[in-house]
Parts: sequence; structure tokens; C-alpha cells
Amino acid sequence: MRYAYIYTSFLMLVFHTSCVGQNKPAPQKEKFKFETEAVSTSRVSADGNFHTKYEYSDYNGKRLIIQNGFPRGGSRYTDSNGEVYGYAIFWTRIINETDNPLELEIDFALNSYEVPSLPGKYFKILVPPDTLTPDKENLFNYGLTNLGAFLDSNIHKPSSLKRIINPKESSGFFVIKLSLVSEGPRGGGDILRTGLILKGKDLYYKVTVYNSSAPPSIISEKEIDCGSINLKLK
Repeated sequence: MRYAYIYTSFLMLVFHTSCVGQNKPAPQKEKFKFETEAVSTSRVSADGNFHTKYEYSDYNGKRLIIQNGFPRGGSRYTDSNGEVYGYAIFWTRIINETDNPLELEIDFALNSYEVPSLPGKYFKILVPPDTLTPDKENLFNYGLTNLGAFLDSNIHKPSSLKRIINPKESSGFFVIKLSLVSEGPRGGGDILRTGLILKGKDLYYKVTVYNSSAPPSIISEKEIDCGSINLKLK
């Protein structure tokens, strides 16, 4: 009788443990990270409208495309302290061919960044809230008509941008690079290009310095951590 009682108790314990294991809530699914892999890059488009193009694939094989434009501008700006800057305007377009909205976050710190090939020479990066549209691509300063007012209000502040890019849509934005004129020119006839790249879900702004030979070759590169892209799962 005693052994029968012990055996029955053991069976009840096993049954209870099994039920607890079955009733235990499943671990919450981790929010999907937009893990990507560059599958195609080019230094210039067929029509010459952008400098670099990067293609990435999501977990379903759908693409995210980043296009980075050539610089435009080259004029000067004087801030409220009398400091004179030379500026150039670049643009980036993100094309969302995935089935989910993308959350874009861009953040550039207040601090200046050193020019990769010129130690001691620095530049600032600002991101205005304006949207690049195809009709602006051939305009002076890419159509940034309120540039002076934007710089007056933001040149000494961190710069950020947040956007939602819906499936099968695209969004373009501008990036302004400023360098103090008192620090002198880049020197050597070097060519500076910039562009946004993606590593996993993290965004980096790559600054590349080429020499002026034909064809140009890379002298140095710098990658600035500047934000992220996340899939907003349905």
C-alpha cells in the first residue's frame, strides 16, 4: 500500500510539472532587427544623378535601396559670431521595397568631425527638415531656398531627422557639410564625397576623400555613426 501511495504521488508530481511546462507562456518574440547585406554597389548611376547606390535585402529578400547624391553649392555662410564657413549640400534617398514601414532616425552630434586625410581640419554636419523631390535635383542648392535661415538657427546645435517610409515608397533628405574658411581649403585638389550606408540596422555617414587623378582613387575614409533604420512589423 505504501509503495502504491508513493508511486501515485510520483505520477501526480510528473503530471503537475508537465502541465506547468505546457501552460508556461512562450517567450515573447524578439522584435525583428533589420539585418541586411549589401548586394550591389556602384560609384555612379547610369544617368549620373547620384554618386553611390547600395542595395540591401531584408529577411524576405525584399530590397532597401540607398542612393547618395553629388555635392552642390560651394558658397559661403557667415554665422552670428562672424565665423565664415564654406558649405556643400549632399542628398540621400531611401527606397523601401519591403512589405513593412521603415523607421528612419538620423542623429549628428554637435561636435565637429575631422577630415580623414587632413588632421586638424574639421567639418560640421547638419540635416535640414526639407524633403528632396525629383524636381529639385537639378536646381541650385537642390532647391534649398531657406538655407540661410536654417543655418542661422541650427549651426550650433545637434542635428536630427526622423521619418517613416511606407512600403513601396521613398524619401529623400539633404545633408549640409560646413567647414571653417579660416582653416583653409582641403588642399591637393582632393575630391570629397559622402554617403549614407547601412550595417545591420545601424546607419553610418561615410566621408571619402579621393585624389584628383583619372580615375580617382581613395585616399582615406571615415564612417560616422549617425542613426538607425528599423522595420515596423505589422
